[in-house]
Amino acid sequence: MSDQAAEPGVQPKTIPVPSQSPLFHSIQQARYSRQELLRTIERYTSTRVIAYVAAPGSSISSFDIPPFADLLHDIQKGDSLDLVLQTPGGDVDQAERIVMMCRKKIGEGVPFRVIVPDSAKSAGTLIALASDEIIMGFCSELGPIDPVITVTTANGENMTRPAQSFLDGLAEIVQSVGEASLSPAYFPLLDKLDPALIDFCKKAIQRSERFASEFLKKYMLANDHVKADEVARILNDSHAHLSHGAVIDAEKATSFGLNVQYLAPENDLWQAYWRLYCEMRLTWGGPTQRLYEGRQTSLLLD
Repeated sequence: MSDQAAEPGVQPKTIPVPSQSPLFHSIQQARYSRQELLRTIERYTSTRVIAYVAAPGSSISSFDIPPFADLLHDIQKGDSLDLVLQTPGGDVDQAERIVMMCRKKIGEGVPFRVIVPDSAKSAGTLIALASDEIIMGFCSELGPIDPVITVTTANGENMTRPAQSFLDGLAEIVQSVGEASLSPAYFPLLDKLDPALIDFCKKAIQRSERFASEFLKKYMLANDHVKADEVARILNDSHAHLSHGAVIDAEKATSFGLNVQYLAPENDLWQAYWRLYCEMRLTWGGPTQRLYEGRQTSLLLD
């Protein structure tokens, strides 16, 4: 009912009733609550908002493209766009497709921001680098962009490691051979060594750095191409970060030269983003689920 009380003895003219059936609306109440908060944020920022909130066991892939097309369905050319992003990372090529889809929908020269309430790692960081501005808070984190690859071990098990680690391991073996001190433990590994894997690792590392450099030069650091190359190199340097999961917070990201807007914990807008993220995160029913949500779209998929 309306928040305004009717005058004594006067019947209200209308009683707002949801268009959905009562039971369906009750079952989906959490979704309607999230979308109402999302619309409130849109009115506050005068910017369209979409969200991709993915569980820790998920990975950006071609699976995400049709749901993202749905998210962007009602976005019009010229609409400034904010993407609330939570992801552990994934396929660099599909991350690029997501960026290109967003950019093509809104058009060149239209602001595109990425909001990171929690974490946008690896390929998620690459998506953030392709924006005009990154919004972060006290618990937000980006990460290194050096790629990770999955290989099958001699035991038939899948093993995921940073691409640079494979190359560094190979370099250590080569050094041992040169010193005539190769341990017999390396023999099975050398027997299984695929030269194509070495080439793949090298190209994957180059691919991530090129992605970051090209998008930074086109958007966030368009006025400083030297800085764009430097930032891409720093973020792709696994020897500097030592861990693919290393934390890059708002302060560190700013020190690298990225365009970051930091929102303090008590900031009203940050509180709204954080509440929206918390409500979205509670939708996960498993480690690989993803929520795609906007004012009209709400898809929870595995």
